[in-house]
Amino acid sequence: MAWRQLFLICLSAVALLSMLWEGAAVSVGPRQVAGQEAQEVENRQKLWADELRREYHEEQRNEFENFVEEQNDEQGERSREAVEQWRQWHYDGLYSSYLYNRHHI
Repeated sequence: MAWRQLFLICLSAVALLSMLWEGAAVSVGPRQVAGQEAQEVENRQKLWADELRREYHEEQRNEFENFVEEQNDEQGERSREAVEQWRQWHYDGLYSSYLYNRHHI
């Protein structure tokens, strides 16, 4: 009789442990899925932040390139005007412009 009771106690302990083990596995599953979803959300937020940062830097680079191009155009225009003024100042009227004063060989 003692053997039967001991066997039933062991059997019920094994059954109880197996139920607890399955319950723990079930409770870990949703947490693991929730953790994966949280990781995916975090990754999407990082990708979105990276895209915003990339767009911002591209916009800044484009603005700077436009600024530099405008500065170069203005400098070229000032140089052209200065050369033209120098030619007009030093032109004494004796010679036509250089295009018409070429010697043909």
